Amino acid sequence: MKLRSWQLDCVKSAKTAFSLGQKNYLALATPGAGKTVMAAFLAKTLLDNGQIDHVICFAPSKTVTKAIAETFSSILGRGMDGFIGDVGAVYTYQFLAMNNSKNWQILSNHRVLLVFDEIHHAGGSVEALANSWGREILTKLKDKASFILSMTGTPWRSDNAPITLARYIEPDWRVACDYTYGLAQAVRDGVCRAPEIRLFDNSCLRVESESYCSISDALENSDIRYADLLDNTEALNHILKQAVSKLASVRMFHPDAGGLVVAKSIGHAQRIIKLLRQQYQQTAVLVTYQELNPDRIIERFREDNTQWIVSISMVSEGTDIPRLRLCVHLSTIKTELFFRQVLGRVLRTIPAVDNKSGWLYTFAESQLLSFAERIQVDIPDHKCKLIESMDIRTQININLEDTCPDNDVESAKSTESELEIEFPDIDDSMPGTSQELAPLLFRLDGQFRHEVFSIF
Repeated sequence: MKLRSWQLDCVKSAKTAFSLGQKNYLALATPGAGKTVMAAFLAKTLLDNGQIDHVICFAPSKTVTKAIAETFSSILGRGMDGFIGDVGAVYTYQFLAMNNSKNWQILSNHRVLLVFDEIHHAGGSVEALANSWGREILTKLKDKASFILSMTGTPWRSDNAPITLARYIEPDWRVACDYTYGLAQAVRDGVCRAPEIRLFDNSCLRVESESYCSISDALENSDIRYADLLDNTEALNHILKQAVSKLASVRMFHPDAGGLVVAKSIGHAQRIIKLLRQQYQQTAVLVTYQELNPDRIIERFREDNTQWIVSISMVSEGTDIPRLRLCVHLSTIKTELFFRQVLGRVLRTIPAVDNKSGWLYTFAESQLLSFAERIQVDIPDHKCKLIESMDIRTQININLEDTCPDNDVESAKSTESELEIEFPDIDDSMPGTSQELAPLLFRLDGQFRHEVFSIF
């Protein structure tokens, strides 16, 4: 396998840093650039040079761990399933936190490279303020590993807490990456598709006797919530109709191109599936935490010709489905981290395919507009806040309120990977959940329009 120029440069940079005594190396590479391949070649180099005996990787989900294991096994020529004779293993961060009794003796008895994929999921620079994943890394892994490669495509957390193992530069406390390969360079190199973001608006929203000239105007000056807009039949039909039309045009030159809809709840996702299948005659599958074997659903969609996959957050980060070309962002999670992770799903290129663009459709809410404008900035203005005295549970509660303003149970569950809060098995048809909060009635009397951000 021939490495891309940035992958060769990053491997060389990491080797040099390790040879000079640096133990932990942080690489930022835009989603879809090929971080896993780079990491596998770095591991191969260290193995071939006799500098390590084993490699152990951690990732956010089972779907991603499977893809990492396959890539590493292919490049290293040895198994990555943790069996006798294998060169290493790949685990989820959940496994790391759930196996508190595991002493990781292999790190003391052998020379091991630890690879942390999407390290921003591990939060906290000190044990007392770290989440459970960060705490395990700090207390049981960090000091025993021979080398550590940390990787991320979005090097900050939605709560602005420090990323575990990351270095920060005073006085602004911005993250210091050892290697950066941003989206602008990846697009210029043809490594990633150019993002095209379309934000749909309406020229006249009427709420009772008042009218508003845009979605942002109505959200800022009336009682309408963003969740109400996502539930509005006319708005939902308009954006889905536009997305279906775009996917049809893309499939004329990319026949198996697929689309992703990120919904705000299970009930919302089920409604979208029904619209896609019945009103727009599309093939579509649903994947949520309530489905049996959701990883298998994602795997089948990756390999087949189904037009749409509808989820809440399970396909938002790290999942490799190169045939995805268009995403419809209909989630109530409005953080820049989540926005960029969703966009990243449609930017991975495929050899011998017209890979010029990947599209993201959403509504022209003010925060989402600002996120679209800042896509060309590799590390936006996200300063780490180093809190020394606040109790960690207080921080978690604040983060939950910030990310889930509409009490959307499924939106809250989608942040579980960072918050690590237990959620009961409930759906939005149960009493007391978000389905009972009837959307505020309003009319869309104006013309729909959209603003296009053709980045780079």
